[in-house]
Amino acid sequence: MTVQAVAAQVRIPGLPRLRWLWTAAGVVALLAAALLGVLVGPAHISPAAVLQALTGSSIDPGQATILWQLRLPRVVLGALVGGMLATAGAAYQGVFRNPLADPYLLGAAAGANLGATLAIAYGPGASGIGVNIVPIAAFAGAASAVGAAYVLGRTVTGLRSTTALILAGVAVATFFNAVQTFVQQSQTDTIRQVYTWILGRLVTAGWDGVFLVLPYIAISLVVIVLHRRLLDVLSVGDDEATSLGISARRIRLVVVIAATLGTAAAVAIAGTIAFVGIIVPHTVRLLTGRSYRVVIPLSIFFGGAFLVLADTAARTVVAPAELSIGVLTAFIGAPFFIAVMRSTRAAEL
Repeated sequence: MTVQAVAAQVRIPGLPRLRWLWTAAGVVALLAAALLGVLVGPAHISPAAVLQALTGSSIDPGQATILWQLRLPRVVLGALVGGMLATAGAAYQGVFRNPLADPYLLGAAAGANLGATLAIAYGPGASGIGVNIVPIAAFAGAASAVGAAYVLGRTVTGLRSTTALILAGVAVATFFNAVQTFVQQSQTDTIRQVYTWILGRLVTAGWDGVFLVLPYIAISLVVIVLHRRLLDVLSVGDDEATSLGISARRIRLVVVIAATLGTAAAVAIAGTIAFVGIIVPHTVRLLTGRSYRVVIPLSIFFGGAFLVLADTAARTVVAPAELSIGVLTAFIGAPFFIAVMRSTRAAEL
């Protein structure tokens, strides 16, 4: 019997109908958020003008430039990053069987922040070589941090593999944060630019940014979606999964690598946007139940919708200035995290 056949045996009554209904709701939510994100801004663009542009009809050249070069790529990038962070959060929570796990658990954010800080402080800049090296350095830093955490976790004995991996991630993140702090203190003239990046932003979004992260996020999402049934099997425990002929370690490794790859790409282009991987998956669970066959696909749609709406709010609540999107998600996410933590503790008691 194949792994897929074993996973298919974990059935939930009424799940197919529930899945399609909520999938439709997720698609509608994402489209509505995208429309709002395109329409809202300092320059007014009517829904009719957006429809004309999307159907190939001619509109005012100034409006066309704003729509195609600024708002649409920003909305698409927000949907990609939000969907990736939410899905990665759900995947981490399934793999580690921990409702408080998030996409930055293994040090991806700390590594990306260090990489971006080094590029901003010491790099030649886009004007020097014609390429913006900050996203590339951030991606390399995130991948390095997660790789270091994995290697360190494998060397720890006497602990469960998941526990060792989490502790290794905390240690690596602490070290990378310390190095970043040292660099910032040494290069005080770049502090503002570094913090603007770290707090998360889609301000510089363009189609180049979309095309840069699209392959990584697409591959990551496909791998996680294909393993969503197996996450349901892992939720019953490693011993039970092994008795069904499933290698829990292999599934865990594949899902963690995929989620981390997508997270690194998202952080590299958008900075550290916290709590999306906590807020969205838990909201989906409250609405639809705990099956990852539903939670994973819906996290893509609702995560994208959430971040597009958050970005729209971030660029309008203090207009003409712009609020860092990471600050806004933290305002929402911190109380949500506390609520999840308290409910988890109550359930354990």
